[in-house]
Parts: sequence; C-alpha cells; structure tokens
Amino acid sequence: MSQVVDHLAELTGFRDRDVMDVTLVMALRDLLEPESVAIYRTVGEPDQERWLTRAHLRAGDAVASADPLWAKPEALPLVSAHPLRLEAMRSRSVTQVAQGGQWLYLFPIATDRDVVGVIEILSTRRLGAGSQRMVSSVLRIYHNFQGLLDYSERDTLTGLLNRKTFDESFLKVLGDIPAKHALPEHGAEDRRHEAAVPHYVLGVIDIDHFKSVNDRFGHLIGDEVLLLLSRLMRGSFRFHDLLYRFGGEEFVVLMRCDEEIHAGEAFERLRLNTERYAFPQVGRITVSIGFTEVRAGDAPAAAFERADKAVYHAKAHGRNQVHNYAALVASGLIQEIAQLSDMELF
Repeated sequence: MSQVVDHLAELTGFRDRDVMDVTLVMALRDLLEPESVAIYRTVGEPDQERWLTRAHLRAGDAVASADPLWAKPEALPLVSAHPLRLEAMRSRSVTQVAQGGQWLYLFPIATDRDVVGVIEILSTRRLGAGSQRMVSSVLRIYHNFQGLLDYSERDTLTGLLNRKTFDESFLKVLGDIPAKHALPEHGAEDRRHEAAVPHYVLGVIDIDHFKSVNDRFGHLIGDEVLLLLSRLMRGSFRFHDLLYRFGGEEFVVLMRCDEEIHAGEAFERLRLNTERYAFPQVGRITVSIGFTEVRAGDAPAAAFERADKAVYHAKAHGRNQVHNYAALVASGLIQEIAQLSDMELF
C-alpha cells in the first residue's frame, strides 16, 4: 500500500501534463510489472481522428517514448486501426483480451464531458479484480487532478488555455529553436539547412468592433460571440496548435509550421471562417490578425508585441485582415521593434 501512496504523491506533484503521463505509466509499470504500459489519446477532427501516443513504457525501458508534441496528423494511425481501444472508449469500461499467451487490458480515460483515450496494459499474467480496481482508482485520481489543472490553466468561458499558461509554453518552444536561427541574414548554405529547423509562429487575433457588440446586444451575447469564435478557432487550426484567450476579445495562437506562409494560410482560414459565420442575433463579425515568427532568445512580451503591432496595422487599414509582421517591416510599412529584454515578461 505504501508503494501505491508514494506513486500517487509523485503523480500529483507535477503540473506538467507530459510529465504526469510519463509518471502515470511508470507508476503502473512498477505496481503491476507488465510487459508494457501506454497512454493513447484521440486527436483530430471527427471522422479523421487518430491515435497520439502520450507515453509508452516497456518492461526494460529506462525512459518512456511518445509521439512528438507537434506530430503531423497524417503520420499518426487512424483510430479505426485499433478497434479494441475504440470499444473500450465507447463502452466506458475495462476491456480485457487474451492474445497469444498474454493479456491485453484497456482502461478508458475520461474527462467530465467525454472519453479521450485509453491506458493499454500488456501483461503475461491475468490481472485480478483487486489489481483492476487499483488501476481504476489511480485513474480516478489522475482524472481529478487533470480537472484541477484544467480549472487553473483554462479560460472558464471558452475552454481555451488562459494567459498565465502562455509563458511556460513559450519557453518550451524557445528550447526547440537553435540559437543560429536567430540570425536575420542567411547565406545559401543556411537557407538549405533551414528546412530542417523548426519554425514557430505566434499570432494575435482581435475581434473587430467588439465593444459595439457588447453595447448593442449586452454582455451575455458578447460572451456567446467569444465562445463561438473559440470553436471556430478549434476548427481552423490543428489539434496540437496552442490556442489561448488572453482576456476580453483578444486571442493568441502558438503553432509550429514548416514555413511562415503555412501559418499565414491557417490564419487566413480563420479569418474567412469567421467572416462567413452567422453569429446568432449579432450576424457577421470579423477579426484582425497579426503574426510573427518566434526568434531564438525572444522574450514572450517581445514576440507578442511584434504580432500585436501587425494587428494594429490591420485595424488601422480597414480591419478584417491578416498581416505578417516580417512582411510589413520588409515592405517599409512599419518599423522594426527593438528587442525587449528577457526580464520584460507579461
């Protein structure tokens, strides 16, 4: 029993979801001694959902493996490729199957609203009722703690990430950008090498004339507009793009892409989806969007200010536009912003 308590204490000692998932599979491996333990989550749009491996640990592994945070959806297996996992999720119950002298156990992972994945345990021996209850109890604690994290990390109205989680995610992104990538000028050799360098983009989205929506229709309708826009954002970006509500009518996106042009296409898709959507009572609204590539050594405030300056340009020149900060500087339409110190955070 003391071993179980120790693992639970370790599991709830982290506020990083990636670390929590790794800690969970390590705890279950130590407690059950199976051949392998893995966490799989469903991601992507309906009818195109895929399995994302959050953590996978075999008996002899020192470190858990996982799919990259920014994995391309097409590289992940379709949910239909693993029907047993789907069955466990749909039934919301433990599934056990004998496979060539081993036992496969699937435990659904649920949130308050939905089942989002499974714990998959492969064992050479059958798990007794007591062991299965222990796993289910550990998962309930895991679920409850995830709910606490959601409460502290997500905007209560839209369900998007909130502003206070942004800095941590931004600093993780910085750790993936080589210092060499910060140089403003590149030679031919550097440009050939750039294809392998990750590009991260920060975008700021602002609803045009949102104050007039609140003034004309009231704050309840204004809140409905914010909620519906958050849903349009989820449908316009990929499952791994990080979406934030910073407060009021201001939203932020942090995404990885092969080239800035791909980011521009994603933001333009959101602009069009918003322009074409009929908001109840309000009718049509538009958004102004600015984005910038995240640079090595950036402070969060520095990247945000660049994107925000592109938003300001959009609003000053007709609204309902998407602008790339670098393109505006290159064309002489705006001036380059002096780099902010790393200490000048939000």
